Amino acid sequence: MDSLESRSRDTQQRTFCKWLNTKLEANGYPPMSSLVKDLSDGVRLIQLMEIMGDTSLGRYNKNPRMRVQKAENVNKALEFITSRGVKLTNIGPEDIIDGNLKLILGMIWTLILRFTIADISEEGLSAKEGLLLWCQRKTEPYKEVDVQDFSHSVPSFIVIGQTCSITISSTRHSPTRRRLAAEHLNIPQLLEVEDLCDSAHPDERSVMTYIASFFHAFSTMDQAETESRRVEKFAELMQSAWLIRNDYERRIRLLLAALSSIQSQWASQVFTGTYTDAKEQSAEFTNYKQTTKRTWVIERQDVATLFGNVQTKLKTYGLREYVPPPGLALSDLDVAWELLLKKEAERSRKINAQIRMIKESLRKTFATLANDFEQRLRAISSELAAIEGPLEEQQDHVLDIQTRIPTLSEALSTVAQLRLNAKRRTLKRMITLSLRKKLTFIENQIVSRNMSNLTPAQLEEFESTFRYFDKDGTNTLNIAEMIAALASLGIVYSEDDMDSIYDQLVGSYGAVTFEAFINLLVDITEDQTSPDQLREAFRGIAKDKPFVTELDLRLAHLPAVAIDYLRDAMPSGRNEAGEAEFDYEAFIDEVFDSVSSLE
Repeated sequence: MDSLESRSRDTQQRTFCKWLNTKLEANGYPPMSSLVKDLSDGVRLIQLMEIMGDTSLGRYNKNPRMRVQKAENVNKALEFITSRGVKLTNIGPEDIIDGNLKLILGMIWTLILRFTIADISEEGLSAKEGLLLWCQRKTEPYKEVDVQDFSHSVPSFIVIGQTCSITISSTRHSPTRRRLAAEHLNIPQLLEVEDLCDSAHPDERSVMTYIASFFHAFSTMDQAETESRRVEKFAELMQSAWLIRNDYERRIRLLLAALSSIQSQWASQVFTGTYTDAKEQSAEFTNYKQTTKRTWVIERQDVATLFGNVQTKLKTYGLREYVPPPGLALSDLDVAWELLLKKEAERSRKINAQIRMIKESLRKTFATLANDFEQRLRAISSELAAIEGPLEEQQDHVLDIQTRIPTLSEALSTVAQLRLNAKRRTLKRMITLSLRKKLTFIENQIVSRNMSNLTPAQLEEFESTFRYFDKDGTNTLNIAEMIAALASLGIVYSEDDMDSIYDQLVGSYGAVTFEAFINLLVDITEDQTSPDQLREAFRGIAKDKPFVTELDLRLAHLPAVAIDYLRDAMPSGRNEAGEAEFDYEAFIDEVFDSVSSLE
């Protein structure tokens, strides 16, 4: 028992001396070599108390030679310790001066408890229990470790990995790991290998002192990380507020400029006195209210939201309120908006008054001409309805009627400006559209009749598709309409290929005619590849092998892009030589199962 106590005392003396030296050296004082010798004159003890208490103890004997001077120093240090609420039992100045190691160790342990361990807390537990709980949590991921106390459980102790994470593991075979603690965490090596490994019962106080060093090191790291996160979050907050503020100022400037611009535009517009001009200005004003103004209403709300967001962010963190530059406040926008509404009302009244005046004038002047024009249109409509006979004769008759339309259009040029003559204009448009549709139908039937290589069902599908996407009734498709029409039939090309096909088809018409569209579909239909045809093609490239190699594809002069695609898309394996072999049979089965349009 005496031997165990002696080893424990020796361990404590080395550990406590190293612990005290960390305080001295960090403040520029030379280290101690012996607790008994170096504390006996009270100078080092006063220096330590000033460091731990972060205060000055006043004047003391810095070079004491007499016992009374040493006693004064030691007594000053002990009084300071007591003033900090630390209870010292059975120790006086003479015990330290005379080198009573047992009492000195007890005093230092009391200091360690007060200045290093007492502030350790985990879930409200006492310092010792909290330190043990912290140690258990740090070692929880390691199944082979089971820390229950600071003596029996810790012969296998303190492993610091290169990531500076603490674990409990065997140090019997890893003495260098404690050096990692000193290197990576700046934790002094308070214990030696033999202090932990050569004893069945390591000294609990020494172990707790050492573990407390780890606790504070990690607490410092956690605090540094917390501080970094806080700075980062604050920087993010300020940057976010700055971006919102800049966005607010940019957008409110643009909105205010737009409100001013439209009012200047209205002020500069004049009426020419014609019905067409008045209706165009009316339509433009209506379009403004349905599109532009609605956009501005949304933008006004968004700008107000931006202003509120930046103020909320700043207020949440107790930061100074944002004050917009002069002229960019929400109140300035409110004033500008009220002025816009006033100018809108003025603009609406002017347009309506102009239209009423022109309508009244034209109604009186052209009533007779309008009635005559309506009779002529009805006559042409009746003649168109009576057309019959062979397709070619019907086509000639329709073309003859169509030649008379321009003369009617000239007579209508003034009458058509009246809103009251909308019925007559509608009738004229209906006749013109009927002529166009009749002529288009006849022409398309002639084209379809000559397509003997298409089935009736295919012709019907292609013709109905063309008619559906011929939105303007011109019997032609622009490029967007052609792309949509082909896509509805399951035919999709790349953008470059589609541009090339369109350029080839448009010819002198400037768009794709029905005949060109049908001819394209005939070519596509004839060129479709069946699964069997594709399988035979691969088999030829592979020279009858059940697989194809990249070399086979290159020898077949396939484009590099096509080879890259096939190499990525086809199931593959490796032969004995390590060469990639691609299973085209499985690839074809997979493709034709999922792409029904190829069948």
